[in-house]
Amino acid sequence: MRKIREVIVVEGRYDKNALSQVVDATIITLGGFSVFNDREKLAFLRRLAQKQGLIVLTDSDGAGFVIRNYLKGALPRNLVKQAYIPDIYGKERRKRAPGKEGKLGVEGMRPEVLLEALRRAGATFLDEEEKTAGDPITKADLFALGLTGGMNAAQKRSALLEKLDLPEHLNANGLLEALNLLYDRESFLRFAEEL
Repeated sequence: MRKIREVIVVEGRYDKNALSQVVDATIITLGGFSVFNDREKLAFLRRLAQKQGLIVLTDSDGAGFVIRNYLKGALPRNLVKQAYIPDIYGKERRKRAPGKEGKLGVEGMRPEVLLEALRRAGATFLDEEEKTAGDPITKADLFALGLTGGMNAAQKRSALLEKLDLPEHLNANGLLEALNLLYDRESFLRFAEEL
């Protein structure tokens, strides 16, 4: 079991149960959409972000992204990391039918997928040294590669998201954030040349 410094925020108790079998970390549940009306929980999350940092890990469906985007606006961005699980279709064992979009949520992910999502987000594993960041990837880089602002940019982004095993609901800003977690600028530009 890997020990993580940051507090991990998930949608519900089943997500927390799945994650607590993989990592030793403080895991806070949001109670789904109820977080929208819970000022006390938001204040608590802000305090935790200041003290330890936060990692938001929601499902890759539309509802998960609504919650994630709400938290992006409500919490200090520089203290919050975003962890993304891939779009994997199926249903969780405890459910009779798949969710609305047919995708597995955090609770349905294999342990190695959850660990990789946290690693990609930049989680601080207390048994590893922190890596130094290189030059960041910029919006200008995405534009130059035809991933934003041009004809077929949405299709190119979609293909890139699929190739990187990232959720399809990720917008251009979310893609930029994820890319900067996965790559330094030089290695991403080399990777992009091969696309």
